[in-house]
Amino acid sequence: MFRRLKEKWKLTWTGFILVFTTFALGGSLCGYAGKKLMVFTSLEKGPLYYIVYIIMVTIIWPICVLTVSIPMGQFPFFKKYLAKMWKRISGGGKSEKGEVKGETEVHGPWTMDHGQNPNQTSDIKRIAIFASGAGSNAAKIIEHLKDHPNIQVALIVCNKPGAGVIQIAASHQIPVLMIEKEKFFRGNAYVDEIQHKEGIDFIVLAGFLWKVPTALIHAYPNKIINIHPALLPKYGGKGMYGMYVHQAVIEAGEKESGITIHYVNEHFDEGETIFQAKCEVTQEDTPETLAQKIHQLEHNHFPRIVESTVLAKI
Repeated sequence: MFRRLKEKWKLTWTGFILVFTTFALGGSLCGYAGKKLMVFTSLEKGPLYYIVYIIMVTIIWPICVLTVSIPMGQFPFFKKYLAKMWKRISGGGKSEKGEVKGETEVHGPWTMDHGQNPNQTSDIKRIAIFASGAGSNAAKIIEHLKDHPNIQVALIVCNKPGAGVIQIAASHQIPVLMIEKEKFFRGNAYVDEIQHKEGIDFIVLAGFLWKVPTALIHAYPNKIINIHPALLPKYGGKGMYGMYVHQAVIEAGEKESGITIHYVNEHFDEGETIFQAKCEVTQEDTPETLAQKIHQLEHNHFPRIVESTVLAKI
């Protein structure tokens, strides 16, 4: 039962435990508060007492659950969960045929509209963002694609516990898949989980520091893109990431640097280029100041290039 609920809500086990605990504590608080409030009715225990009690706890239950969800870090989940419940009760979200109006994206970690299975054919392209760090590019992409009619950020894949991108995913109610090296490189590269279970159509690497294994590349031919903080083919390859790239650019006396968005193949940074943008490198630049320029280019261009590249595959 628990596994079915976890899969239905599309939560990690940690997220599921927090949500389940919030339900339990919220229900207990609701029952306790209801009994305290019944004192003010002066009713004796009997049919009328219990009818009033049931009505009262029904009314205060959402308040109690939302209150408990705040310290549990699950307020966004329960806010949307309760909004969806109210929409079903009121019938405000249904058309004459009983379908949800005007919504074709996932708006929470528990289900898809129209009762759709992620693996079913849909006009919505589900993308996964792979990230290892703070997740600033992931955040920009998520925000850019929010409420997009054809693209949905459906999964965050992370290899680093405690990475900032995990909190970004939680704040947007996007499921997170934590991966480990043994299975990623010597197992099935999580193809079953990513492609078959989550129904992911396209993969975006946004600060993901592991090389993508062949099994995943074969599962997504020309459907994995990466952003590199330099003008490839210069300053690419194994070990060239982050400050290492900027340091190399400055030490070489380059007059310009930039970003390269490219498809991913079996070799580091050698896939077909999709887009490049440039910035000036001055004599006053340090790796830190150059990094700021590159981040600005990434935030300005990466989200829209992700959008246009995914749309080209539809």
